[in-house]
Amino acid sequence: MFKGSNVALVTPFKNNKLDEETYIKLIHFHIKNGTNGLVPAGTTGESPTLNHNEHEKVIELCVKESNGKLPVFAGTGSNSTEEAISLTTHAEKIGADGALIVTPYYNKPTQEGLYQHYKSINDSCGIPIIIYNIPGRSVIDMTVDTMARLFELKNIIGVKDATGDLDRVKQTLEKLGKDFIQLTGNDDNALEFNRRGGVGAISVTANIAPMLCSKFQKYSVDSDDNSKKEAEKLDNILQPLHHAMFVESNPSPVKYAAKLLKLCDDDVRLPLVKVTDKTKEIVKKALETSNLL
Repeated sequence: MFKGSNVALVTPFKNNKLDEETYIKLIHFHIKNGTNGLVPAGTTGESPTLNHNEHEKVIELCVKESNGKLPVFAGTGSNSTEEAISLTTHAEKIGADGALIVTPYYNKPTQEGLYQHYKSINDSCGIPIIIYNIPGRSVIDMTVDTMARLFELKNIIGVKDATGDLDRVKQTLEKLGKDFIQLTGNDDNALEFNRRGGVGAISVTANIAPMLCSKFQKYSVDSDDNSKKEAEKLDNILQPLHHAMFVESNPSPVKYAAKLLKLCDDDVRLPLVKVTDKTKEIVKKALETSNLL
C-alpha cells in the first residue's frame, strides 16, 4: 500500500541540464531518512519543462537507485492521453511500482472525458494508478462519482487530493471505502486529512524534512492519545515550513531550502525563477524554527 510520507521529488539542474549525480544523492538521502515512497517527475519535479527524454530518464534513475527499497510512483500525467499512455507504459517497463497521473490541464474535459482519459491509460498498462486531482493547476475538478467509476477499473487505486476540501475526504471514504487510497497533496492540511480517512501525503516539504514528515505521518494515522499528541506537536513544527514552501510558485522555495541544506542547487527552469530576497528570509527562518538549519 502506498501510504505515509511520499516525497514529490525535486529535479536538480546544473547549467539548465539534469544534474544526475545530485539527483542520485537525493534519492539515497530519502532512503536513509525515513521517506516512505518516491514520486519523481511530478509538478515539484518540474515535469512541465522536462523534455520527453529527460522525463523518462528521471523516472529510470529513481527506479534504478531506489532498487526496491522504496516504492516509486512515477509522474506520468499529460493533457494528451496518448502522451500519458506513452509515459505510463514506459514507467511500467522500467520497473516503477505505479503511476501518479494528473487530471488533464488546459483542455477542460467533462467528467466523461476525464473518465475516458483514465480508462484509456488503465487499459494500456498493468501498474497501479493514483489520480492526481488538483483544480488549482488543472482548472478541472474530478468528482467523487467519477472517481468511484474509475475505482471499478483494474489499476485505479487512489487519489492525491489537492483540492484543499477536507469534506471531500469523508465523502470519498463513504462512497469508495477504505481500500481506495487517499493521500493529501496539501502538506498544511495533512493532520486533519488523515483524521478524516487519509493514509498519507505526497509531500513537497518532505524534500527538506523527510524524517520529520515521516514521523508525523506515522503518528497521525494512529488513534492512541500519545500518538495524537506527537502528531500535533510535529504538525506545529512543520507548519512554518509548509507555509514557506508556497510563498512563491513551487518548487522555487523548496529548491532554495534544499540549497541552504546543501542538498541541491536552487536552479529552476523558465518560466519559473529563483525566489526573491524576501522569500529567502521566510524560508531561512522556517528552517531555523524547525531546527533544520
